[in-house]
Amino acid sequence: MFGFLIALLSGALMSIQGVFNTQVTKSSTIWVANAFVQFTALLVCLGAWLFTDRTSFGVLFKVQPRYMLLGGAIGAFITYTVIKAMEMLGPAKAAMLIVIAQLIVAYVIELFGMFGVEKQPMEMRKLAGMGIAIVGIIIFKWT
Repeated sequence: MFGFLIALLSGALMSIQGVFNTQVTKSSTIWVANAFVQFTALLVCLGAWLFTDRTSFGVLFKVQPRYMLLGGAIGAFITYTVIKAMEMLGPAKAAMLIVIAQLIVAYVIELFGMFGVEKQPMEMRKLAGMGIAIVGIIIFKWT
Protein backbone atom coordinates (compact mmCIF):
# COMPACT_ATOMS: atom_id res chain seq x y z
CA MET A 1 0.00 0.00 0.00
CA PHE A 2 2.86 2.38 0.79
CA GLY A 3 4.34 1.80 -2.67
CA PHE A 4 0.96 2.71 -4.21
CA LEU A 5 0.88 5.99 -2.28
CA ILE A 6 4.48 6.80 -3.20
CA ALA A 7 3.67 6.21 -6.88
CA LEU A 8 0.68 8.55 -6.67
CA LEU A 9 2.82 11.18 -4.97
CA SER A 10 5.48 10.77 -7.66
CA GLY A 11 2.95 11.36 -10.42
CA ALA A 12 1.54 14.42 -8.67
CA LEU A 13 5.01 15.89 -8.08
CA MET A 14 6.01 15.26 -11.70
CA SER A 15 2.98 17.19 -12.94
CA ILE A 16 3.60 20.09 -10.55
CA GLN A 17 7.30 20.16 -11.41
CA GLY A 18 6.49 20.19 -15.13
CA VAL A 19 4.23 23.22 -14.71
CA PHE A 20 6.81 25.02 -12.55
CA ASN A 21 9.64 24.31 -15.00
CA THR A 22 7.55 25.44 -17.96
CA GLN A 23 6.82 28.72 -16.19
CA VAL A 24 10.52 29.22 -15.41
CA THR A 25 11.39 28.91 -19.12
CA LYS A 26 9.19 31.94 -19.80
CA SER A 27 11.76 34.07 -17.92
CA SER A 28 14.86 32.24 -19.14
CA THR A 29 15.62 29.57 -21.72
CA ILE A 30 14.84 25.90 -21.59
CA TRP A 31 18.46 24.88 -20.97
CA VAL A 32 18.96 27.51 -18.25
CA ALA A 33 15.78 26.31 -16.56
CA ASN A 34 16.86 22.68 -16.98
CA ALA A 35 20.31 23.38 -15.54
CA PHE A 36 18.72 25.14 -12.57
CA VAL A 37 16.37 22.20 -11.99
CA GLN A 38 19.22 19.69 -12.10
CA PHE A 39 21.45 21.89 -9.90
CA THR A 40 18.77 22.34 -7.23
CA ALA A 41 18.09 18.60 -7.36
CA LEU A 42 21.81 18.01 -6.76
CA LEU A 43 21.74 20.33 -3.74
CA VAL A 44 18.69 18.59 -2.26
CA CYS A 45 20.27 15.16 -2.82
CA LEU A 46 23.56 16.23 -1.27
CA GLY A 47 21.69 17.64 1.74
CA ALA A 48 19.70 14.45 2.16
CA TRP A 49 22.91 12.42 1.80
CA LEU A 50 24.61 14.49 4.51
CA PHE A 51 21.77 13.95 6.98
CA THR A 52 20.85 10.35 6.25
CA ASP A 53 23.40 8.18 4.53
CA ARG A 54 26.97 9.26 3.87
CA THR A 55 27.80 6.18 1.85
CA SER A 56 30.96 6.76 -0.19
CA PHE A 57 30.43 7.92 -3.76
CA GLY A 58 33.12 5.38 -4.63
CA VAL A 59 30.48 2.64 -4.69
CA LEU A 60 29.24 4.15 -7.96
CA PHE A 61 32.37 2.86 -9.69
CA LYS A 62 31.23 -0.67 -8.90
CA VAL A 63 27.93 -0.33 -10.79
CA GLN A 64 27.63 -2.84 -13.61
CA PRO A 65 26.81 -2.47 -16.41
CA ARG A 66 28.25 1.04 -16.62
CA TYR A 67 25.45 2.40 -18.81
CA MET A 68 23.19 2.23 -15.74
CA LEU A 69 24.95 5.42 -14.59
CA LEU A 70 23.28 7.39 -17.40
CA GLY A 71 20.16 8.04 -15.31
CA GLY A 72 21.18 11.61 -14.55
CA ALA A 73 21.86 12.42 -18.18
CA ILE A 74 18.52 10.90 -19.11
CA GLY A 75 16.97 13.06 -16.37
CA ALA A 76 18.17 16.21 -18.13
CA PHE A 77 16.35 15.12 -21.29
CA ILE A 78 13.28 14.13 -19.30
CA THR A 79 13.13 17.64 -17.85
CA TYR A 80 13.58 19.14 -21.33
CA THR A 81 10.88 16.98 -22.94
CA VAL A 82 8.39 17.53 -20.10
CA ILE A 83 8.84 21.30 -20.36
CA LYS A 84 8.39 21.25 -24.15
CA ALA A 85 5.39 18.91 -23.99
CA MET A 86 3.62 21.01 -21.36
CA GLU A 87 4.42 24.20 -23.23
CA MET A 88 3.03 22.81 -26.51
CA LEU A 89 0.12 20.67 -25.27
CA GLY A 90 -0.77 21.99 -21.83
CA PRO A 91 -0.27 20.13 -18.54
CA ALA A 92 -3.18 17.66 -18.76
CA LYS A 93 -2.59 16.39 -22.31
CA ALA A 94 1.16 16.28 -21.83
CA ALA A 95 0.86 14.37 -18.56
CA MET A 96 -1.51 11.82 -20.10
CA LEU A 97 0.81 11.17 -23.05
CA ILE A 98 3.84 11.01 -20.77
CA VAL A 99 2.12 8.48 -18.50
CA ILE A 100 0.97 6.25 -21.38
CA ALA A 101 4.50 6.35 -22.87
CA GLN A 102 5.90 5.37 -19.46
CA LEU A 103 3.41 2.53 -19.19
CA ILE A 104 4.14 1.15 -22.66
CA VAL A 105 7.92 1.37 -22.29
CA ALA A 106 7.83 -0.12 -18.79
CA TYR A 107 5.71 -3.02 -20.03
CA VAL A 108 8.07 -3.68 -22.96
CA ILE A 109 11.01 -3.65 -20.51
CA GLU A 110 9.20 -6.25 -18.36
CA LEU A 111 8.16 -8.39 -21.34
CA PHE A 112 11.69 -8.66 -22.67
CA GLY A 113 13.48 -8.63 -19.31
CA MET A 114 15.58 -5.64 -20.35
CA PHE A 115 18.14 -3.83 -18.16
CA GLY A 116 18.24 -6.56 -15.53
CA VAL A 117 14.48 -6.55 -14.86
CA GLU A 118 12.89 -9.96 -14.36
CA LYS A 119 11.12 -11.08 -17.54
CA GLN A 120 7.33 -11.24 -17.25
CA PRO A 121 4.82 -13.09 -19.43
CA MET A 122 2.50 -11.16 -21.74
CA GLU A 123 -0.96 -10.75 -20.24
CA MET A 124 -4.02 -9.80 -22.24
CA ARG A 125 -5.52 -7.84 -19.36
CA LYS A 126 -2.46 -5.57 -19.27
CA LEU A 127 -2.65 -5.04 -23.02
CA ALA A 128 -6.36 -4.30 -22.70
CA GLY A 129 -5.64 -1.82 -19.91
CA MET A 130 -3.13 0.00 -22.08
CA GLY A 131 -5.63 0.03 -24.93
CA ILE A 132 -8.27 1.55 -22.66
CA ALA A 133 -5.76 4.17 -21.51
CA ILE A 134 -4.97 5.07 -25.13
CA VAL A 135 -8.70 5.34 -25.94
CA GLY A 136 -9.08 7.57 -22.90
CA ILE A 137 -6.36 9.88 -24.21
CA ILE A 138 -8.06 10.05 -27.59
CA ILE A 139 -11.38 10.90 -25.95
CA PHE A 140 -9.72 13.52 -23.73
CA LYS A 141 -7.92 15.09 -26.69
CA TRP A 142 -11.02 15.48 -28.87
CA THR A 143 -13.45 16.66 -26.21
